[in-house]
Amino acid sequence: MPAIDRRVDEYISKSAEFAKPILIHLRKLVHTACPNVQETIKWGFPHFDYRGPMCHMASFKHHCVFGFWKAALMKDKTLMKSVKSETAMGHLGKLISLKDLPSDKKLIANIKDAMKLNEAGIKITSVKQPSVKKEIKTPDDFLAALKKSKKALAVFEEFSPSHKREYVEWIIEAKRDETRNKRIKQAIEWMAEGKPRNWKYIK
Repeated sequence: MPAIDRRVDEYISKSAEFAKPILIHLRKLVHTACPNVQETIKWGFPHFDYRGPMCHMASFKHHCVFGFWKAALMKDKTLMKSVKSETAMGHLGKLISLKDLPSDKKLIANIKDAMKLNEAGIKITSVKQPSVKKEIKTPDDFLAALKKSKKALAVFEEFSPSHKREYVEWIIEAKRDETRNKRIKQAIEWMAEGKPRNWKYIK
């Protein structure tokens, strides 16, 4: 007997009419390919687990989605291409009818591929990308004030990106024009003296 979660039944019954046959069919294919699959609800939509997370489906107002937990490691590379071209979180694109689904044969093959990855205990390794802070544009009013003081401008131009950022962020964070103008004036005075924004805390 398939491991049915009644919450998935409820989810399907509450979905839009166009979505019901899609969700029912996807659910049936998952159980056909993986008889030992476990149904559950995570983050508000149906998931299918087999020795760990395997795949999921969801319905929205105008479309449905279906995705694999380890799509990046699966043999069918079109899965990742599809998700990159869609705003949806699934790997089959936006599904609005049964005609939008790949063939049953292909879907079952994909599900079995996902099963094998879980059976082998293969995990997704995330590569942390180095964080790169975008250059903050110097506000026009701050730049105009800098140009009126050759000393301040020269110091600002020689500052490291982090020192420039400290001054710019301090100025743009001001909530009132009066505060902003006051900070610009103070910044010009400090820079004319060669001081970074947090000079008071430098020993």
